[in-house]
Amino acid sequence: MRLPHEENSKPMDPLRKPAWLQKKMTPSAHAEMEGLLSELRLNTVCQQARCPNISECFKNRQATFLILGRICTRLCSFCSVSKERPFPPDPGEPAQVVEAIRRLKLSHVVITSPTRDDLADGGASLYAATVAAIREGAPGTKVELLIPDFAGNEAALATVLASSPDILAHNVETVPRLYHIRSGADYRRSLHLLAEARRLAPGLKTKSGLMLGLGEREEELFAVLEELVAAGCSYLSLGQYLAPSRAHHPVERYVEPELFDRYRERALAMGFLHVESGPYVRSSYHAEQYDRP
Repeated sequence: MRLPHEENSKPMDPLRKPAWLQKKMTPSAHAEMEGLLSELRLNTVCQQARCPNISECFKNRQATFLILGRICTRLCSFCSVSKERPFPPDPGEPAQVVEAIRRLKLSHVVITSPTRDDLADGGASLYAATVAAIREGAPGTKVELLIPDFAGNEAALATVLASSPDILAHNVETVPRLYHIRSGADYRRSLHLLAEARRLAPGLKTKSGLMLGLGEREEELFAVLEELVAAGCSYLSLGQYLAPSRAHHPVERYVEPELFDRYRERALAMGFLHVESGPYVRSSYHAEQYDRP
């Protein structure tokens, strides 16, 4: 089954975005946040992934912190995060994150990282140290961790879970047929991570997300959503894939806002507790809304 707007139509030129994808950036809104990040020597996925929501979030004094440096050890063809030789982890990074949380007065913070296959534990110990530092220095802040797959290292996952984050997120990103764009990743391994997290920490809320427009079919998308629910996943984000450059995997289609709305209703009917679904949705976009009563 193909999506309704794919019938009898040619793929859209990936350089010509439709009207609903004309969000404007306002660099003048970045100055305060960029000054703070520079002072504290912190990275954000907002900057590294060229997020289209960066002006909105920075203006609202929100950011998703990228620990363990800005260099990824994998070569996913959809991602703009740097792919060079990574530096050793900075043991002072947790304290710097806490200082940023305090200054920004964040009630909910999302912590993520590049994949660090060069580290024995994939960086799990620094994730745990960051949560511990936040619990001590900013105890009123909810902590959401968006983790890599740790190459299937279950001891690394256990280390992260022992730090007791409020939400644990891990994105499957796309449907199994398209996993060739996720160098080094494995769909079943990602599903297992989410299921294992719920087994080891039964009360923990888990979250995942997918990019749409990579060439997935509707029935493939629904099959993935069913498997995420079966793995105990509570929260879901669905957003439009936007190629960072001509060198990256091309956009195969632009999904209409109406379809995102329909997918949200379908996902809620499947059993997800909260779903953010729309062209500009990203995993940490409006993250504080997922866990509200």
